[in-house]
Order: sequence, then C-alpha cells, then structure tokens
Amino acid sequence: MTVHRSVNLPLQGGGRRAATGGGPAAPKFSRTLAMTARARRLRKDMTAVEQRLWRRLRNGGVGGLSFRRQHPVGRFVLDFYCPSVRMAIELDGGQHNVASAFAKDAYRTRLLAEQGITVIRFWNNDVAENCDGVVQAILNTARDLRVRRRTPTPALPLPGGGGHITLSQVHQ
Repeated sequence: MTVHRSVNLPLQGGGRRAATGGGPAAPKFSRTLAMTARARRLRKDMTAVEQRLWRRLRNGGVGGLSFRRQHPVGRFVLDFYCPSVRMAIELDGGQHNVASAFAKDAYRTRLLAEQGITVIRFWNNDVAENCDGVVQAILNTARDLRVRRRTPTPALPLPGGGGHITLSQVHQ
C-alpha cells in the first residue's frame, strides 16, 4: 500500500504569502497518519452517548449545520466539529470530574481557542437525559458564533486626523 502525504503548495493565484516571499502556505491543521488512524478507530468505537448525539447532528439534522465526528485537529481528536462556525463539541464522562482533568480540558480549550475554535462541553448524562436541550444549546452557540463572525469591525477614523472642527476652520 502506498501512503501519500500532502505537500504544502504555494497559494493559487500568488496569494499574500507568495507575493511577500513568505514561502508556501502553512497547513490549516497539522495531521499525522497516526492521528488519522486514531480518529478512525474512535469513530468505530463511539460510546452510546456519542452515537445518540451523532444521530441528531449528522446530515445537517441540527439547523442545517454540517458536523464531523472524531475530527483530528493538531494533536487532539474532537468528539464533534462544525467547520462552518469553527465549533467543537466535547462530551465528558465522569473521568473529567477531577481536578487534573479540569486542568487538561482547560489547556486543550485554550489551545483550540488560539486556532479560532470554540469548544462547548456537555456531560454524558446531559445527552442521555436531555438530548433536546443539548441540541438547543448547540444551535444557540452556533447562531451566536455566526453573528459574532459576521459583525463588522467598527469604522476607523478618517485619515488626516478627523477630530473636532471649529467654526473658524469651517469659514476658511
């Protein structure tokens, strides 16, 4: 079997990096063959709670959003990922309810946030007992992320200083 690795090619049409001589574009997410194999294995061995939520998320079942399951991002594998709003959904069992796990989860969330990915977490029993509420929370978060990303930045002041104009300047 031949394994093909992706090669970083220059951006099509010159791109900003090519124009500045910055070299080829960096990959959006670095992914190794081992991480891909791990993600595939996790997809096959999903927990009952993950399967339950996946049945709701798949095929645009939640607000028309497209989700990926067990999606590798860097050294992490996200339970579910929605690329259009850059949102990760993590389902946590009892093993996450200890101080060391809180610290690891916070670290992981911070690293993903640095890549522009918002992480929302649910306890397994939330999905088992209130799947509709979890789905609604996912929809609300996705809506908020869409609005936040569409909101334009405030206008910058005009060149030339702007500021206050006095009456003497108007009559000149």
